[in-house]
Amino acid sequence: MAEVAAGGKSGKVVIQNIGLLLSGDLDRPILDADTIVVNDGLIVAVGRYKDCDTEHANTVIDARQTCVAPGLIDSHVHPVFGDWTPRQNQIGWIDSTMNGGVTTMVSAGEVHLPGRPKDIVGLKALAITAQRSFDNFRPGGVKVIAGAPVIEKGMTEQDFKDLADAGVTLLGEVGLGSVKAGYEAQQMVAWARKHGIQSTIHTGGPSIPGSGLIDKDVVLEADADVIGHINGGHTSLPWKHVCELCEKSSRAIELVHNGNEKIAIQAARAAIELKCPHRVILGTDGPAGSGVQPLGMLRMIALISSFADIPAELVFCFATGNTARIRNLNCGLIEVGRAADFVFMDRAQHTAGATLLESVQLGDIPGIGMVMIDGLVRCGRSRNTPPATEIPVVL
Repeated sequence: MAEVAAGGKSGKVVIQNIGLLLSGDLDRPILDADTIVVNDGLIVAVGRYKDCDTEHANTVIDARQTCVAPGLIDSHVHPVFGDWTPRQNQIGWIDSTMNGGVTTMVSAGEVHLPGRPKDIVGLKALAITAQRSFDNFRPGGVKVIAGAPVIEKGMTEQDFKDLADAGVTLLGEVGLGSVKAGYEAQQMVAWARKHGIQSTIHTGGPSIPGSGLIDKDVVLEADADVIGHINGGHTSLPWKHVCELCEKSSRAIELVHNGNEKIAIQAARAAIELKCPHRVILGTDGPAGSGVQPLGMLRMIALISSFADIPAELVFCFATGNTARIRNLNCGLIEVGRAADFVFMDRAQHTAGATLLESVQLGDIPGIGMVMIDGLVRCGRSRNTPPATEIPVVL
């Protein structure tokens, strides 16, 4: 259920007879196409079957008129090592989440490691080790972008340069360590940005022991690239403060499963009203005290679509293309040159919705019939979602 990243290539793959093709792009969420052609893990053509070169394929998949969408990107996870989380002492959580349509995960810090080092040498060593580990080893084929150090007092610009030179591209949640003042965080976030490292800030009440309240003023002053779990993880700021963050900051608005659901709905609506839906990204913030949520991303999509009354095809973009662009990832969009990471879905059996999108808009999660990563099939009918009405077939 896991493999070294340098696995075999997919060769040429043709996916035909697609009933609904979601692009991941807010500007054009539904594509007028029924065929995708992949070569060695990358999309090489998207269009109508008659217009695509479908000859001499290694693999042909009949989508059976189901929906194909970019693989979901969980923007906020807390991995440790391999496919095990010590927080809940659970094995196989990443593979299980892949069965929920997630093909890429972005670490917000390896904070649940027992005895996590908090000295500067140790935290740098942990980040580099985690980055290397998940770059080499992919549970369920999932791409885990890990190695996100939690910054501590005493770090200098040289530390951030060292991390960047070693391949670290992320900071863990600012505020989970000893750096909690806005001015301190602002300096370190700026150093990280200078050296190509993206930052996320904890927002709201404390989560793990040692963390603390990060209020709106600290978030605004720190100016991290991503307002991490703006709906709290778990405890949210007051709505008027969240609203102020949406209005005054231009940074990414991250909504998570392990947060305040009411605030998530209100923040999504605010982004639409402020005409900045491109800023909204989704995550689970798991594993955590709330456990592991294999279907957390699908549940967030259904929650926001149904309660915030946002068309489902747009909310899927929050979980794919928006995150890919904000996180600088070569996935999350159905377009030539992007990674061939797909989730095949159909409406769940016996949902009240007549179509997949209508069923999600009503609050039901879809059934997954197949997940593909880098052009390779990673699972067939999901063991975790409700059964899909129809599933794709490998011819």
